[in-house]
Amino acid sequence: MTTNSFSVRGGGRQRVTAVKACSALSFARHSHDEYGVGLMLAGAQRSWSGRGHVEAFAGDLITVNPGEVHDGMAIGDSRKWAMLYLDTDKVSAIAADIHEGKRSETEFTRPVLQNVVAAHRFAAAYAAHERGNEDAMDEQLILLLAGMLGDPRTSRARAPQSIDQVKERIDADPAADHPLDELAQISGTSRFKTLRGFAALTGLTPHAYIIQRRLDLAKALIRSGVGLAQAGSEAGFADQSHFHRTFVRRFGMTPGAYAAAMR
Repeated sequence: MTTNSFSVRGGGRQRVTAVKACSALSFARHSHDEYGVGLMLAGAQRSWSGRGHVEAFAGDLITVNPGEVHDGMAIGDSRKWAMLYLDTDKVSAIAADIHEGKRSETEFTRPVLQNVVAAHRFAAAYAAHERGNEDAMDEQLILLLAGMLGDPRTSRARAPQSIDQVKERIDADPAADHPLDELAQISGTSRFKTLRGFAALTGLTPHAYIIQRRLDLAKALIRSGVGLAQAGSEAGFADQSHFHRTFVRRFGMTPGAYAAAMR
């Protein structure tokens, strides 16, 4: 099980993207702008995230929240997994349905879950997505998420407002240049304290966060039908080869493969 293979299926109006992968690759710290729920099909994986260090084995469900920084590496030679990435609006709608119209902030509280029934529901939802049967997929997703989504259990320590302002500046225009000196001026602290505070808030240094947000922007542009070269350029990647390499390193697939799946 050492071959690296990835298949991606876009969700269209379903707002769900399916990914199936078999890989020995190690993924650097990154995040997604969607919710992710998946099933380890073979092998095992070790990862770090804001919810701690976790290990997942064949049969385990794995989850990730939007914007949650994490990495991943195989335990042993390789591992195989399937994922469903869910648009935040879709999850909000499902959560509102589960909670009878009461909208509240929801998140996956457990990064790894051992539950045979939930694993079967995930497999059924994934199979329905592959068939293009949205009604069947939604039924299984509602049943699956009802047992996995919850309100945040602990209040996260608030970052200083000045660090929030640094993040807001980057989020407002990730394609622009954001030198550390200027970010430190925004925070009103030294470059070191800006780095330390930003990493505590996001799990990434400002530079790494900028790259992540540029990748998020590029993915959104690709989903909207923008060509690969234009998407990379508009997202702030001056060098297309750098865009290609960074995309593959973070997501395990080429921008072209992602674009084909979204079509």
